[in-house]
Amino acid sequence: MTTTDGHSHQPRNVVLAITGASGALYAVRLLQVLLDARSTVHLVVSSAARQVFAQELDVELPSVSAPATAWQNLIHETTAGKSSQQWQFRPLNSLAAQDPGTGKLIQYGTADYSSPVASGSSLTDGMIICPCSMGTLSSIAGGNSSNLIQRAADVHLKERRPLILVPRETPLGLIQLENMVQVCRAGATVLPAMPGLYQKPAGIGDLVDFIVARICDHLRIPHSLTRRWGTD
Repeated sequence: MTTTDGHSHQPRNVVLAITGASGALYAVRLLQVLLDARSTVHLVVSSAARQVFAQELDVELPSVSAPATAWQNLIHETTAGKSSQQWQFRPLNSLAAQDPGTGKLIQYGTADYSSPVASGSSLTDGMIICPCSMGTLSSIAGGNSSNLIQRAADVHLKERRPLILVPRETPLGLIQLENMVQVCRAGATVLPAMPGLYQKPAGIGDLVDFIVARICDHLRIPHSLTRRWGTD
């Protein structure tokens, strides 16, 4: 695949976990960008995340057994459909200009320990937990594996693969800060949902894109979400 900037890009194989923290919009946009970059996305959604999506976006998430098109419809409605007007997302310029298409989406239940992402023998390019709840952060910091999200995170740490945690909680207490230090020492990247304002965002969509762009940069996933500092 050749991206619009002329560079060669090998589609990524990533795990995306969505937990019950506020910030459902970040997860939707991130999934859209990952698929646009022709990534294979192994998706795991917690039950609490489903409640957050209903509260923040007024949508019911597709079931684990639903076809990938159900997620694609949700993405389109949220970012480009009638319900997207309040977010003001900019159109996503496809990065696969010479190879148009979409990535592959595979969804697993939180108790599905038979899934490939539960084992270190299954090769991935990294894992993202977006948004990452404080409960999930605490479990990862403590080495717990009581569901597939926590197990997959533990696998990525022990295999020394990229693990990106995107918390949104504020303010942060000592326990939460110490948990962040602990996961950083173990090899994770803590990337809080704290968008910058120097790009003069025109709407909520631009704020979301700032964070999604930083996530993608850490996994070397090409995107057209933001301008690079110092470029025209």
